[in-house]
Amino acid sequence: MKKELSKVYDPSSTESRIYDFWLKGGYFNTKIDKNKKPYTIVMPPPNITGQLHMGHALDNTLQDIFIRFRRMQGYCALWVPGTDHASIATEAKIVEAMKKEGITKDDLGREKFLERAWEWKKTYGGRIIEQLKRMGSSCDWDRERFTLDEGCSDAVNEVFIKLYEKGLIYRGERIINWCPNCLTSISDAEVEYESKAGHFWHVRYPLSDGSGYVNLATTRPETMIGDTAVAVNPNDERYKHIVGKTVVLPLVNREIPVVADDYVEMDFGTGVVKITPAHDPNDFEVGLRHNLEIINVMTDDAHMNEKCGKYAGMDRYEARKAIVEDLEKGGYLIKVEDYDHNVGGCYRCGSTVEPRVSKQWFVKMEPLAAPAIKAVREGETKFVPDRFSKIYFHWMENIKDWCISRQLWWGHRIPAYYCDECGEIVVSKTAPHKCPKCGCEHLTQDPDTLDTWFSSALWPFSTLGWPNKTEDLDYFYPTSTLVTGYDIIFFWVSRMIFSAIEHTGQAPFDTVFIHGIVRDEQGRKMSKSLGNGIDPILVIDEYGADALRFMLATGNSPGNDMRFSYDKVKASRNFANKLWNASRFILMNISDEITDASLPETLSIEDKWVITKFNNLAKEVCDNLESFELGVAVQKLYDFIWDILCDWYIELCKPRFAAGGEDSLNAQKVLMFIMNGALSLLHPFMPFITEEIWQALPHKGETLMLEKYPEYNSNLDFPNEASEFEKIMDVIKAVRNRRSEMNVPPSKKAKVYIDTKFADTFNQGVSFIEKLAFASEVIIDDGISLEGATQVITDAATVYIPTEELVDFEKELIRLNKELSDAKKDYDVISSKLNNENFVSRAPQNVVEAEKLKLSKIIERIKKVEESINKISK
Repeated sequence: MKKELSKVYDPSSTESRIYDFWLKGGYFNTKIDKNKKPYTIVMPPPNITGQLHMGHALDNTLQDIFIRFRRMQGYCALWVPGTDHASIATEAKIVEAMKKEGITKDDLGREKFLERAWEWKKTYGGRIIEQLKRMGSSCDWDRERFTLDEGCSDAVNEVFIKLYEKGLIYRGERIINWCPNCLTSISDAEVEYESKAGHFWHVRYPLSDGSGYVNLATTRPETMIGDTAVAVNPNDERYKHIVGKTVVLPLVNREIPVVADDYVEMDFGTGVVKITPAHDPNDFEVGLRHNLEIINVMTDDAHMNEKCGKYAGMDRYEARKAIVEDLEKGGYLIKVEDYDHNVGGCYRCGSTVEPRVSKQWFVKMEPLAAPAIKAVREGETKFVPDRFSKIYFHWMENIKDWCISRQLWWGHRIPAYYCDECGEIVVSKTAPHKCPKCGCEHLTQDPDTLDTWFSSALWPFSTLGWPNKTEDLDYFYPTSTLVTGYDIIFFWVSRMIFSAIEHTGQAPFDTVFIHGIVRDEQGRKMSKSLGNGIDPILVIDEYGADALRFMLATGNSPGNDMRFSYDKVKASRNFANKLWNASRFILMNISDEITDASLPETLSIEDKWVITKFNNLAKEVCDNLESFELGVAVQKLYDFIWDILCDWYIELCKPRFAAGGEDSLNAQKVLMFIMNGALSLLHPFMPFITEEIWQALPHKGETLMLEKYPEYNSNLDFPNEASEFEKIMDVIKAVRNRRSEMNVPPSKKAKVYIDTKFADTFNQGVSFIEKLAFASEVIIDDGISLEGATQVITDAATVYIPTEELVDFEKELIRLNKELSDAKKDYDVISSKLNNENFVSRAPQNVVEAEKLKLSKIIERIKKVEESINKISK
């Protein structure tokens, strides 16, 4: 039974009501159905610190489009939601809040701090989930997971222990990236490099035997106190005589050796480099090869330590300045040269990262990377677009061991215990009662936690119950599509692939759909520093979630960035209003006899045209969605609904409705069929308004989101009739265009004479030509010719309209002459400007060009008006 729709669509009152209806109906909940094929998406878990930003809005809109599409196709579609504990980000937020209270982590102690952290999670952790619901996300919320929940934590411990037992996790002293602000190690993937202006300080180191100096350059003079060698290339003839000698380290007066190593590039700088194993990854490797001492000269917060003499306690940059001054005073500084170089920053806080030697836990990557490279190479997992597989291969083929320990309290604590007596390491899910080596009963757990990405790397299978053999894991895994941005291929995608293959024997998903980022209208990345971020919730409050979703899908191209535009959001809202008004028209005009969206037995030519158009649309949209071409699909839907349905077919139905009888009822049924199908096709993109309209129209079933997604049906393909009807449409369009050119108002009717060999076709469209081409009468024949008439030509017909019926010549000449006079005045003003040398030389180039463009348009306007005057005069 049909219902009424309000005069104006109000998303603010509709969307929350519809979402509650879906939730109460349990329509998002997925039950295993062995008769259906599974389709699974795991949501990239947003941080619990987060609020919804435009990137989340895009990411989750795309996922929801795919999941709603597959659900309607009949798949057993599961979308697993969840959040990430985000160790660094969350701990930083909590520490910042405690700072305002005058409390530190050490004041509270670990247990009390973690109590606060869980309380913080309880207060703020669900905020982004509620915001995702505002977007219309159709996740199975009963399956919501958290990376620190019991099941995910069990999976993390299981993986750590398995990899440790296989020798793929080890503890050792290595050079790592250290954030002096977050006070923790971070992995290579978490370092963001940026080109910054710096300097090369050229320094001379005296040879100990007094035979001269070696000259070298450094970008970091503050680390020279930790130098334990200088190095040259073994093939460099210039320096072979000094290899094995020692130099005196300036300011420190410590003798350090000259070593020969292939790492040194002979043609870079002087061919001599200082070696600081504790503070440079390459120097560390040189140090290992030559058994050099490792001297760390900095504290955790990047101040100079007790080994630095007079510089101890200084910040690293303050120390740099002081050391350079002392080098100059001592006669060691040769020159200072400007130099742009890449500087690594922490991806969380932006602080410049310090390479330093530290005892940490690492994952041995080479054995894990090889099968993950093979899986993508052989197509077990494919990237869309494929170009992103190159980034993946480059990263994986050059991967270094992954530092997984973090000096934080919030996160998965490393399940390793150290014997207080003999130092034996015991890795176990539970605290051991005694040391297996010496029997000591006092063991201390490692204080560090695991990198956040260690747990999120397990997300596709840990969320489905692994390491337990659950029904969900058996049915829904491997998952189907991962939707994510290109910025976390290193952080997350690669780690999920190698983790899944190692622990489940299968790649975690068959397709990685990569999208770009949402930029502002000027193409800039949205950021706090620019203040150009746009809150999706504010956009939803003003325009509705459907308008935002439709805008994000429109023009979306796999892997490419897009620009947010309020004009596009408004256009999407206008599209929603157009759909709403069309639906209201249908409801006001359909009979109570119509109870569903089935087609009538008898179809007219225009019915067959619109059904064919819809049938082809269904095929193309399905094909586009299968190929991840969402932007193409949504544009086709827009064009069909706005142009074919609203601007054409509804208008074609009006004279049939007015005539009444069986043909009117047939038109109503076809219109219902087309609207129902259009709502179904559009539903994944604009779920709220389509559900609201569908519920108001006659229907069977409980909800549109469980209706069958339209697909191509060969029985509904009428290419010949569709082609014939388009001949009628071409004539209507041609007549309307010519009337528009002649400024003829719709109220002024005129006879239309159609000369054509397709009289049978055009006779079927007489009522449409009369209504839509504003014809007082339509005469159709083969061989018509009308002297002095306005003529338009289409592929199938020549159309004549008596000019005197269209135009009052005297009034039109008066109007045209006035338009010509105005145009000439405009021409004189702009010509005068452009002939003025002062204006041309002083005005900005873009202003001058704009004036030239205006002038060319005016010249074109004058030409057209003069042509019209000549035609009427003749």
